[in-house]
Amino acid sequence: MSDRSGALPLLPTGLASGMEKLRGHLAMILFAALISLSFSLGSLAAPHIGPAALNAMRFFIATMVMGLVVFALYRRIPLPRAQAWRFGVLGSLMAIYFVTMFMALGMTTPISTGAVFTLIPLMSAGFGFLFLRQTVRPIVLISLLIAGCGSIWVIFRGDLAAMLSFDIGAGEIIFFFGCACHAAYAPLIKKLNRDEPVMLTTYWTTVATCIVISVYGAREIVATDWLSLPVVAWASIGYLAIFTSAITFFLVQYASMRLPAAKVLSYGYLIPGFIILNEGFLGHGWVSFAVFAGAIVTVLGLIVVAFAPDV
Repeated sequence: MSDRSGALPLLPTGLASGMEKLRGHLAMILFAALISLSFSLGSLAAPHIGPAALNAMRFFIATMVMGLVVFALYRRIPLPRAQAWRFGVLGSLMAIYFVTMFMALGMTTPISTGAVFTLIPLMSAGFGFLFLRQTVRPIVLISLLIAGCGSIWVIFRGDLAAMLSFDIGAGEIIFFFGCACHAAYAPLIKKLNRDEPVMLTTYWTTVATCIVISVYGAREIVATDWLSLPVVAWASIGYLAIFTSAITFFLVQYASMRLPAAKVLSYGYLIPGFIILNEGFLGHGWVSFAVFAGAIVTVLGLIVVAFAPDV
């Protein structure tokens, strides 16, 4: 029912808050779906281009695209309100994550790196407490631990002997450190936010990430023969620039303002399952039932985490 002015009444506070959280959850489901394909595409591009060069180009394109969107919304590119170093911190964390991801994809499989990614929610819960004093309910913590065990099972490819001997590759170790940076990113978005619109925060974080990667990989960028790259490399760069740079940055920042850090990145638990499907449909083979069972455990962990109370 509308009031005399014809405007619809505001939703009750509890319902409005619930709708905002629902939007946050939906944003992260889309995030997981988009991210999962980047592992498969990244593994196809890895033999043809170095990780720093690939990521510098993807973020250059993402910066241009985001700049056009921001200009269309504001008719200008608004500068950060204060403390521009905040975006340098966020951009550095994401630069480390993306470079280590593609370094790892040159050493191990997409499914294994995707499994390492699913360890992020547990680390993010720790960073959420450290930076924001966000506490995690016991049921959520237990679910994160169980899902983490499922991820470890996938990392070791369901090989109990390898697990007992801790036979883990260099690629997984390198990517683990990158994932720790990603885990710190989600709670820091909220801590460092100064009430800027999400679109502007996303844009300046993308710019900072591009700058950090370009400085780090300057020699590799110059040495790359860009005109000789195969179509699969450029297709990967285009997908990564649009879908897993600009759009996923926006989705994480959007969700981080509506959900606790542990819940935001708990949607990474969907990624191994998505990657298994992607790899199968791309003709790269299907995993064993034991590995698939580990992915199912991580998804069950997500379901419990997502529906548990925030505090």
